[in-house]
Amino acid sequence: MLIFYCVACIVLLISQAIGFEINQRIEEYSSIRINEFIHFTHIRNHGGIFGLLQGKGWLFAIFSTILLAAMTGYLWASQQISRIEYICFGLIAGGGASNILDRLIYGSVIDFIDIQHIPYWNYIFNTADVCVHLGIWPLIYLSLRDGAEIR
Repeated sequence: MLIFYCVACIVLLISQAIGFEINQRIEEYSSIRINEFIHFTHIRNHGGIFGLLQGKGWLFAIFSTILLAAMTGYLWASQQISRIEYICFGLIAGGGASNILDRLIYGSVIDFIDIQHIPYWNYIFNTADVCVHLGIWPLIYLSLRDGAEIR
């Protein structure tokens, strides 16, 4: 369980530090070109994933807090959680907590990673979102793999 908390805290601290720097150094709605494919574009997301339900960020903060509490309770109650699963859950918890903290501090989530030249893709996201995905996808794979082994 310690590794879960360590990963979550590291993700939270890094994500918050990067968001703080973006907020300080890049004016909102401004963009810095990193290379041909990546720009840092400072926007505020007042809604949820993919900009859904703009102005209802508080709803996502409440929902995310409930999910984080449930996930932590699940980890405490479970007897057979592997090290990689603790790491994945830590990535998810740290990213989720960072987005919740953004909403509490700024009233919105600071998004800035802007990937260029992908058809039909116009979403801007942040470090916390990346960490959530880095945690979710291996867990999905592990659950599908383990489910296939059981059958």
